[in-house]
Amino acid sequence: MLERFKVKEEDAVRVSEAPLRQTVTDIFKKMGVPEEDCGLAADVLVTSDVRGVDSHGVSNMLRTYVQGYNQGELNARPNWRVLRETPATANIDSDRGLGIIVVPKAMEIAIEKASKVGVGMVTIRNSRHLGMASYHAMMALEHDMIGTCMTSCPPGVLPTFGAEPRLGTNPIALAAPADKEPPFVFDAATSTVAGNKLGLARRLGTVLLPGWVADEEGEPIMDEVAPPIPGYAGRASSFLVPLGSTRELGSHKGYGLSCIVDILGGVLSGGGYGANPGRPNFGHYVAAYSIEAFMDTQEFKRTMDEWIRMLKLTPPARGHDRVLYPGQPEAEATEDRRANGIPFHPEVVDWFRDICGELSIPYVLTDA
Repeated sequence: MLERFKVKEEDAVRVSEAPLRQTVTDIFKKMGVPEEDCGLAADVLVTSDVRGVDSHGVSNMLRTYVQGYNQGELNARPNWRVLRETPATANIDSDRGLGIIVVPKAMEIAIEKASKVGVGMVTIRNSRHLGMASYHAMMALEHDMIGTCMTSCPPGVLPTFGAEPRLGTNPIALAAPADKEPPFVFDAATSTVAGNKLGLARRLGTVLLPGWVADEEGEPIMDEVAPPIPGYAGRASSFLVPLGSTRELGSHKGYGLSCIVDILGGVLSGGGYGANPGRPNFGHYVAAYSIEAFMDTQEFKRTMDEWIRMLKLTPPARGHDRVLYPGQPEAEATEDRRANGIPFHPEVVDWFRDICGELSIPYVLTDA
């Protein structure tokens, strides 16, 4: 994650992982979520924070989920069910269930199918936000499989040359195991910047870089600009743009990738797509690929190590001290945050203190 989205160390309140997990679990229980699902939901969120993906951790998402449960947009006890199934595929109706709870169960189905026939693919309709997409892709790693995850999101991103949002941020994640090296884990929105990072920018008082958003006429703003205010449609900087920002810089590629996610995660699920039926509906796609079905697993993992080290040994460009590969920064963040705690902005800690008081949950995150 870019430094501009991180809490400054002098402002950060470090919170240990264990009490954070317990607090988040207790909050989900208060929302009426079945006890066996509360720990799973907490794991998805806290894993995001431990890996340094703060945009999809507790600071941004938990308060949104609490609001969704309180307003009836989220079903705390969904009757999710498999609608169609073959040896390699399944289609699930999530019954308005929160994606961070239903999608891991869909990924377990995909993994089971891949263990039998080599590949497992599952689409999920009528769902809600799934958190950090790479969490679900990474579930395949412990089974010596490659995992993928995509989610067709409600509209907030302009098509290339468009002046009205038609696509979501539509992230794509892929996780592949290695032998000695940390696994390759790619997870990125198909927009120039993930929508959740705008929330971090507002909290931190950070300006957006040129090309991250467009004005109300669809023209990418090529100057620094303040983050848009949610729900204020008249604000000039209220639209995200596809990866690439402008056609000349390759926005048609981000636009096309976003369309692929809408097809696989939305249309193929049978539940529409990001813009139809729209917020708060999400469609998801997960898949697992058994490496052994294609080649010797150990050979694959050894070759992944070789390939990863080749990337890491690339001579760095002027002004940089090393070349990273997808998954390496998160592995390093995990080591640091498990040893030293997860850094939160004081506003986030204040929210936890308030919500714990409101829900009669013991506040255990900090001493004060």
